[in-house]
Amino acid sequence: MPGHLADAAPRDVTVRTTALTRKFGDLVAVDRVTLAINRGEIFGLIGPNGAGKSTLIKMLTTLLPPSAGSAEVAGFDIVNAPAEVRRHIGYVPQLLSADGSLTGYENLLLSARLYGVPRTERRRRIEGALERMGLKSAAHRLVGHYSGGMIRRLEIAQSLLHRPAVLFLDEPTVGLDPAAREAVWERVLDLRDRFHRTMVVTSHHMDEVDQFCDRIALIDRGRVVAVGTSADLKANVAPGATLDDVFVRLVTPTGGTELGEGYGDVRRARRAEREHG
Repeated sequence: MPGHLADAAPRDVTVRTTALTRKFGDLVAVDRVTLAINRGEIFGLIGPNGAGKSTLIKMLTTLLPPSAGSAEVAGFDIVNAPAEVRRHIGYVPQLLSADGSLTGYENLLLSARLYGVPRTERRRRIEGALERMGLKSAAHRLVGHYSGGMIRRLEIAQSLLHRPAVLFLDEPTVGLDPAAREAVWERVLDLRDRFHRTMVVTSHHMDEVDQFCDRIALIDRGRVVAVGTSADLKANVAPGATLDDVFVRLVTPTGGTELGEGYGDVRRARRAEREHG
C-alpha cells in the first residue's frame, strides 16, 4: 500500500542527495535539495511547471552536472562515477524515445545492445519484457502503429532490459487517456512488487501520485517544501484535505514574488523553464 515504507536505514537508501543544486546563469533551477529515497519505493516528485523536477531528474541520471552539492544513485556518485550510475539506472524521459519505424521487438533488441545485455540473454529478456508489459501480441508490429499507452509501456520495457536498480519515470502518463494511464501504472506496480525496484516518478496527475506513490516530495521554485506520505501531507494541511489542497497551500502563488522583476527576467526564466523543466 502507498505510504507503507518507514524511513530507510542507511543501507536501504538507493538515491541520496545532499544540498544538490543546479544553476543556469542567475537562475537557480534546483536549490540545495536533500532527499533520501528508499530501496523498493515509488517516490513521487510533484510541483508546478518550472519547479525543477526535470532538472533534478537530469542530474540524477547524469545528463546534467550539478552546480553544487552531491548525490549518489545505487551507491555511485553522479559526478565521480557517472558511467556506473548509468549502468544501474533506467530512464524514461518525457520525450518520445521509441523508434516508430521499428517493431516493438526491434526497439527492444536495439536497447539490449546499447545496454550491453549479453547476446545469449537478449531473446529471453526481450520476450519476458514484452510479456510483462502486455505487448507480446504486438511484438512484430511497427511502433508507429501503437497507441500512446502501448508506446509508453514499450519505453518502460526498454529501460528495464539491463535490470536497473533505479527507474526514473519523467511524466510516464503524459498525454494518455485514463485507461492507458491505468495500464501503465499496473505494470509499474507489478515491477515494484515483483523485482523490488526503486522508482522515481514525476507527474502532474495528483490522483495517480496520491494512489500509487509511497512517499512524495513537493518541489517549488527549486526547493523541497514538503516530504512525506500522501496521508501525512494531507493531514498537515487540514482534515479531509486532498493532494490538490496540499499543492495549493504550499506552492508559492505565481504573483507572490514578482515585484521588481522586469521583462528580461521573465524572458530568461521562461527560456530556462522551457529548456530545463
